[in-house]
Amino acid sequence: MSTPPTIHAGAIRLGADGVLIRGASGSGKSSLLLHLLIRHPDTARLISDDRVILTAEDGRLVASAPPEIAGKLEIRGQGIVEIAYVSPAAIRLVVDLLPAAKCPRLPEKQDRTTSIDGVILPRLKLPIGIGDGADRVQAALAWGMKWPETGE
Repeated sequence: MSTPPTIHAGAIRLGADGVLIRGASGSGKSSLLLHLLIRHPDTARLISDDRVILTAEDGRLVASAPPEIAGKLEIRGQGIVEIAYVSPAAIRLVVDLLPAAKCPRLPEKQDRTTSIDGVILPRLKLPIGIGDGADRVQAALAWGMKWPETGE
């Protein structure tokens, strides 16, 4: 039996909410996972680092860890560490780490969501290297990715 295809991403569960973190190699996906894990040791659990299996199930996007990397997190300068993880978990938010020029202060309606395998999810664009990325992820989850209506 072969392993399902994966995408280059990381995923974490914060409380009951799964977060998928996408970005180019070296953009800080593992670093953002680490920040969230350290800030919320009682409620945060790694789903997967570096590669994630995504499937659409009953209208939800579900993330799983490939068996060969389950429970492993890369910490640059330290190496690979083994930590507690959960797999699978439903994704509630997609975070894209992008160059700052591609992260508008006030995103247009079409930039606030993304579709993966037919599942539409809230999307947060964060500048690569931003110091408060973990706080922005928490804010997006806490306040439901709601923006003032603009009549669109």
